Amino acid sequence: MKTKYLVLITDGMADYPLEEISGKTPLEEAKTKNLDFLAKKSIVGLVKTVSDDLYPGSDIANLSILGYNPKVYYTGRAPLEAFGRNIKLNKTDVAYRCNLVYIENNIMKDFSANHISSEEAKELILALNENLLDENIKFYSGVSYRNLMIWKNGEENIKTTPPHDIQGENIKKFLPEGEKAEILISIMEKAKEILKNHPVNLKRISENKYPANYIWLWGQGKTPNFPSFKEKYNLSGVIISAVDLVKGLGKALGLDLIEVEGATGFIDTNYEGKIEAAISALKRGYDFALVHVEAPDECGHIGDLFLKIKAIEDIDKRIVKKIINSINFFERIKVLILPDHPTPIKIRTHTNDPVPFLIYDSKNEKENKINTFCEKEAKALGVFINSGEDLMKIFIENE
Repeated sequence: MKTKYLVLITDGMADYPLEEISGKTPLEEAKTKNLDFLAKKSIVGLVKTVSDDLYPGSDIANLSILGYNPKVYYTGRAPLEAFGRNIKLNKTDVAYRCNLVYIENNIMKDFSANHISSEEAKELILALNENLLDENIKFYSGVSYRNLMIWKNGEENIKTTPPHDIQGENIKKFLPEGEKAEILISIMEKAKEILKNHPVNLKRISENKYPANYIWLWGQGKTPNFPSFKEKYNLSGVIISAVDLVKGLGKALGLDLIEVEGATGFIDTNYEGKIEAAISALKRGYDFALVHVEAPDECGHIGDLFLKIKAIEDIDKRIVKKIINSINFFERIKVLILPDHPTPIKIRTHTNDPVPFLIYDSKNEKENKINTFCEKEAKALGVFINSGEDLMKIFIENE
């Protein structure tokens, strides 16, 4: 019997209890009848996707979920995104994530410059390349505020800080530190002058939108070297995501990338298109498909509780329902659903807390005494997995 494997990563969906919703989490408060239905027939518990001694970035968490020990294989966020954009790095090149951000009076007001459009970002990145005039530095545009800078013969051992961790903070406390950090700071200051009066930003100001008036460099690293997913698990697979980080991780592992029109990495993404692409790939003969949805994480970062609840409900109605409806198409299908990490509304950044997961097996359905798929009920069931790698072994290898 040929088993198919489907993974749905709901980025940042886990959270903390909130007074505004009577001590519930957004996941507990959201109407998720499809997740709840599936959970009743699944193994449900908590998994520690990121150990306490690592930063709980989506890069580390997703690498762990895919079954790779971050302490062995992780070299940085930006080189994974470079993979996702087919940017070839030489051995001495260092990739940096380059956020287009809005800073006012040295305060990080918005790490995404109001989720600037990809078209606007492309114009700004072009202006940086045309005006910075440094042969060792090149910028690459991406999706919205998520862009890259490649530093030829660059330095990677510099302390940098993710901009979504310092919203509302004075940036002077978080500027790059270490050997050659002054080069990065100089680039950021030169970029500020280039962006200040750019037509894109002047137009945004006229429309009462935040301008992208600064770049923030972070998440650096050199190109990684992974054994392929096929080598590790003897499965062919695809990956579907709107964000270059997850695309790049998939490509670095040898998974085929499926681009979905309208996938944005935010609340307005093409939910149906993503899951339909995954199911279609499994029907065509692929063994494994991973769908990554960024929306809950973005809502957590901006601190919008009710938008996060909407993102969770959209995932339930527009993705999980389609998964349930597709089960009978396959002789046997196993489904893994989980967040990669929490992104609590209260703190607007990632944490290392364990996250709820469910594993459904169409040929081995369970009978769970669970009302709602959420953090509290997952914990109450008493199933705890120590790492993402262990969870993937259970998901794939336990037949």
